[in-house]
Amino acid sequence: MKLRARVVFVCLALMGVAQVSHAQSANVYFGLGTATDGSSNQQIDTFGTGMPFTTPKLGGSFLGLGASILFTKTLGAGADVSWRATHATYAGLQVMPIFYDFDGIYAPVATKHFEPELHAGLGGMSLRYSFTQQQCDPLVGCSNYSQSIESSNHFQLHFGGAVRYYMTDHVFLRPSVDLHYVTNLFQFGSDIVPEYSLGVGYSFGREQ
Repeated sequence: MKLRARVVFVCLALMGVAQVSHAQSANVYFGLGTATDGSSNQQIDTFGTGMPFTTPKLGGSFLGLGASILFTKTLGAGADVSWRATHATYAGLQVMPIFYDFDGIYAPVATKHFEPELHAGLGGMSLRYSFTQQQCDPLVGCSNYSQSIESSNHFQLHFGGAVRYYMTDHVFLRPSVDLHYVTNLFQFGSDIVPEYSLGVGYSFGREQ
């Protein structure tokens, strides 16, 4: 949560900069999609029982949040964060994968209803591990609780492409494809993680 809060703060800061600098336009968006990677096929005996777990693939539903500013008609900057909608199972534990990045943006052309954008930048991936177990009490019964264990953080290069399709003068749909090159991502099968999403957003200060 702390990491997501920081990126949300950066997105809000970018919106503030847009007002101060009289940028061409500013956009905020929320998306739903998926990120995929294969299994590393490692065998991990997490609990020392002699019964190892095979590492899983990366997948599932991901939520995303981002903001961008165009300082000219074609050049701008942005920040994005995406995270799995629920924890995934990893070698007997629970894991929450989170991607975040800060990009330069190139928007080659704009029409009333159609604006493509290309992204390239730097960021990171965080894998946050926790362990869920059941605790029972004779008075209140049984309940599950989750305990954070540790996290693994990786540097990433980010490349992406998206298109804003305007349904009104300000509200848009935003299909996007992102490519995360995550260094030393030994937990999964490849350092290259594609992500696909569809978002909805709102533009401020856009010229009609």
